Amino acid sequence: MTAERLEAAPHAPAPPTPLDPGRPDPFAWLEDVEGDAALDWVRARNEHAHATVGAAPGFAETEAAVREVLDSDERIPDVSRVGDHLYNFWRDAEHERGLWRRTTLDSYRTDAPRWETVLDLDALAAAEGESWVWHGATLLRPTPEQLAAGEPWRRALVDLSPGGSDADVTREFDLVDKRFVPASEGGFERDTARADGRTGAKGGLAWADEDTVYVFTDFGPGTTTPSGYPRIAKLWRRGTPLEEAVVVYEGTDADMYISARRSRTPGFERDVVSRSIAFYRSETYLVEDVGMAGQRLVKVDVPESAEVGFHREWLLVELRDEWEIAADEATGRAARRHAAGSLLAAPVDAFLAGSRDLAVLFSPTPSTSLVGATWTRHHLVVNVLDDVKNAVHVLTPPADAAPGAPWTRSELPLGGGLLTVGVRAVDPVDGDDVWVTTTGYLTPSTLGLATVAGPGAGPGAGPGAGPGAPEPLKAAPAYFDADGMVAEQHFATSDDGTRVPYFVVGREDLVRRADPSVEGTAPTLLYGYGGFEIPLLPGYSGTVGRAWLARGGVYVVANIRGGGEYGPAWHQAALREKRHKAYEDFAAVARDLVARGITTPAHLGAQGGSNGGLLAGNMLTQYPELFGAVVVQVPLLDMKRYSHLLAGASWVAEYGDPDTDDWEFVRTFSPYHLFDGRRSSPPVLFTTSTKDDRVHPGHARKLAALMLASGGSGHDVTYYENVEGGHGGAANNAQAAHMAALAWTFLRERLA
Repeated sequence: MTAERLEAAPHAPAPPTPLDPGRPDPFAWLEDVEGDAALDWVRARNEHAHATVGAAPGFAETEAAVREVLDSDERIPDVSRVGDHLYNFWRDAEHERGLWRRTTLDSYRTDAPRWETVLDLDALAAAEGESWVWHGATLLRPTPEQLAAGEPWRRALVDLSPGGSDADVTREFDLVDKRFVPASEGGFERDTARADGRTGAKGGLAWADEDTVYVFTDFGPGTTTPSGYPRIAKLWRRGTPLEEAVVVYEGTDADMYISARRSRTPGFERDVVSRSIAFYRSETYLVEDVGMAGQRLVKVDVPESAEVGFHREWLLVELRDEWEIAADEATGRAARRHAAGSLLAAPVDAFLAGSRDLAVLFSPTPSTSLVGATWTRHHLVVNVLDDVKNAVHVLTPPADAAPGAPWTRSELPLGGGLLTVGVRAVDPVDGDDVWVTTTGYLTPSTLGLATVAGPGAGPGAGPGAGPGAPEPLKAAPAYFDADGMVAEQHFATSDDGTRVPYFVVGREDLVRRADPSVEGTAPTLLYGYGGFEIPLLPGYSGTVGRAWLARGGVYVVANIRGGGEYGPAWHQAALREKRHKAYEDFAAVARDLVARGITTPAHLGAQGGSNGGLLAGNMLTQYPELFGAVVVQVPLLDMKRYSHLLAGASWVAEYGDPDTDDWEFVRTFSPYHLFDGRRSSPPVLFTTSTKDDRVHPGHARKLAALMLASGGSGHDVTYYENVEGGHGGAANNAQAAHMAALAWTFLRERLA
C-alpha cells in the first residue's frame, strides 16, 4: 500500500475545516498503537521521512557527529556512591544497551578509572530475547551492625523496561555474586504479564528490610488508577506468594499514584506512604507498627499542594500555595502566613504533636525561586534561582532541634555567570560531601567534590565548620569550537506586559546585531517547554553545538510561564484556563528575536517535546506566521482525548478536564482541533515512539494524518515514529542520534 493511499485509510479524508469534536474522529483508528492499519501508515510515513530528510545533504554527517558525542568515552561518568564503590550506568558504541559498572573513588580520580562490570544489559537482552532498557536500581543499605561486621552491600532491586516504556519489571540482584536472585531462591520479582500481552507494569518495589519489600504495581483488574499507575501499596515478605502480601494503603478509583517506602537512616527509621491524589495534590502518611499483621497510618498535616521530606529528626515542607496557619489560643500561637514557594522546617516529633513553629529556610522574592535542596549528614544545601541564575546556600539546623529556632547560613563558593550549578549529596547518612556539577551553553560540564563541613576538612569536621571549594574531579571535553560565540540572557515582553527571560546562543556577529533594523537571516531555533513547574536552565550540549551552532545556527531557550523559573507563581500563571499565557510568552520571544535583527520568521524554527510538543503544536496552529519550520516531539495534541489515553488522566490538574465545561478553554489550545487546512502552515516534523506509554503516539499520528488529508502536498508534513524508546523517543544512542539527525537536518533544510 502506498503512502498516498495510507494518508486517508481506512477512512475518507477529513474536511479542511477544523474538526468538530461532536462528530466521529476520522483518524481514531490511529490510536490503535500496534494495529495493522496504524503500523502500515507509520511504516509508510517513516519511509517518506527517510527518502526526504534522511536523504538530504548532510544527514549522515550530522548523525555521525551526534553519535560520536553520545558514544564518547570522554563524557563524565555520572556516579552514585554505594559503600566503598561508585556506581555508574554507561552506554557507548560497544555497549548499545549499556553497562552497570562500579569503581572506587581513588580510581575515579584518575584519568582512566578501572571499571568492574556489574550487569551487562546487552548480554542480558541477547540471552533473554528482550530489548531491555535500564530504568535504574535501588540498593539496600546494610544495618550499622552488618557494616561493623564487615558485611558488604549485597542487595539491589533492578528496574528494566521492555523497549523503553514506562511500564517495567523489577528483579532482585546480588551485588557480590553479580547475578539476579531467582524467585526459586526467594528473590523478589515484579514481572506482570499484562492483558495486552506486554511485560511489565507501572509501579515498583522498595526495600523495607532484607526480607521485606513494599510493592505497588498492577495486581490485576481494578488495582490501577485511571492513569495506569498503582492504586494499592502492599508489604511483601520474602518466600511468600505476592497474593499473600498485606495491604498497607489502598487509594481511591480517582487517585493518581500510591507508593510506599522505608527511610533506613539508623535511629530515624520511618515507613512512609505517599498518596498522589492529583498531579499537584498529595498526602503523606507515616506508618506505625509496621508488620504483616497490620499497621496504623498517621497523616502529616500539611496542605495537599505541599511536598514533604524527612531527614533524621527534621521535616521539610515545600509550599506550592500560600499556607495560613491559624492562631491557637490554648498554646498562645499567633496566626502565621507562609508564602507560596517557601521552604519550611520543623522537628518531626514536635510537628506531629501539634507544634506549628516552622523555621523559614527560603521565602521567594519576585526574582527568586527554589530549584532544589539536598541533605548531607549535618547540613541542607539549598539551590536558588535569581532571574534563572544559580546561587547555592548551605543551611545548618540548630543543634537542639528546637521548634522555630533559627538555622545558620553560609555560601558554597561557586562560579557565577550563565552557568547552571547542580549539587547532590554523596551520602546523606554518613557524610557532608556533595557532588557539584557546573555547565553552560558554551562551557563544557565539570564535576567536583565539595565538603560543606569546612575547607579541607573531611566529613567528620562537624556542623560548625564552613563550606569548602569543590575539588575538581572530571571535565567534559569541548565537542565544538565555541570561539567567537556568545551566550546572553534577554527579556521579551508578553501580551500582558510580563517580562519573559530567554537565553540566546550563537556566533557573536549573529547574536549581537550592529544594526537591528537590518533583517538577520541566521537560521534560529527557539526551544521551549512551559509546564509542570519545570525550569529550563543553561547547559552544555555537544549535539546542539555540532549539529547547529557550529554550522551557523542560533539557539534560543525561552523561559516561558508554566515552567518553574520563578517558582509556583510562574507555573500557575499558565495553568488550565490561563494556558494561553505560555503560548503568548513564546510568541513574544519569537517577535523579540526578529526585532533584535537576529532572524526573520522564514528563518525561525520552533521545537518542543511532550508538554513542549503541545507548545510546538500551538505554534503550528495559532502562530504559523512567526515560524519557518516547527519540530513537534512526543507531543500532546488531541486535548479532547488526552485524558483517556495512557497517563493523560494524571494531567487534568495542568490542562483541565475536557469531559466537563473545561472543554470551553481546553479547546482553545488543542492543536488537533485548531488546525485549519485552509490556512497555510510552516513545514512540520512530527516524531514519536510506538513504545511511548506515557504520551500516546496517536497524538502525533492523528495531527500528521489530518494535515496530510486536508492539504495533500499543500502542507509540508514529515513524520517519523521510532519503534521503541518510550517517552524519551529512543532506547539507545544509535536511535537517539538518528532521531536527532532527522530534526537537525529538517530544520537546516527548511530554515537555511
